[in-house]
Amino acid sequence: MVRIVVFDSGLGSLSVIQEMKKVFKSEIIYFADQENYPYGKKSQAQLKKITHKSIKLLEKFSPDFIVVASNTPSLMLNISSSKIFDIKPPLKEAKKLSKSKQIGILATESATKSKGLSKYIQKNIPEFFKIFKINGSKLVDLVESGKFLTEKKYCEKIIKKELQILNKNQIDVVTLSSTHLLFLKKYLQKEFPNTQFIDPGKIVAQKIYSKIKNKQSKRNSLKIFASGNTKDFQSKLLKIGIKNKVSSLSF
Repeated sequence: MVRIVVFDSGLGSLSVIQEMKKVFKSEIIYFADQENYPYGKKSQAQLKKITHKSIKLLEKFSPDFIVVASNTPSLMLNISSSKIFDIKPPLKEAKKLSKSKQIGILATESATKSKGLSKYIQKNIPEFFKIFKINGSKLVDLVESGKFLTEKKYCEKIIKKELQILNKNQIDVVTLSSTHLLFLKKYLQKEFPNTQFIDPGKIVAQKIYSKIKNKQSKRNSLKIFASGNTKDFQSKLLKIGIKNKVSSLSF
């Protein structure tokens, strides 16, 4: 049985887990590091400490693979390896899809300001493309707070306000470079019907599948752990229909 640990600061991991479940079967351990939410406002030094501690903590589950299901540490730290999968903006896919040659990267505040993102853009996108780094931290909060489920009009208002840049420019492709943002995709598509929003979850799932296709489990299983207030996190999960018990796990 293949065991995969997936973690970030909260609900974002679920969007990646959903894609994984569509592609293959495995035992999944999900760790929501609520105590350190939000990653998107942490410094590089803080993220390095948190991520290394998390990986060391999760090694006790003897996973075959670990998925760092957050674009922010993935961009700001060099953490990918044969065992660790990170998640970065799907720029190669965006480059293929964009006709206007203007691409938006919707990410957390820390990620948009990071040298890691600048280097990643230089490596993957030709200079004749125009790249817009868009701070989506307020949109991430809509997901983590649960407002995306209960306050539709408020969410639409915030999305329209925060993404005015899409209407002011010919941005025809946006990468959802925070795993939280996939939960807002319906809102985004409704407000900006002429823009394509792409996320890296499917890409990561396919990468893992290529490693485990001959070792799949007979069924999917999911165990959930969280740091911080587990009761509060359990309540968030129940709102989106996940009834699994949340166990406490801390450094």
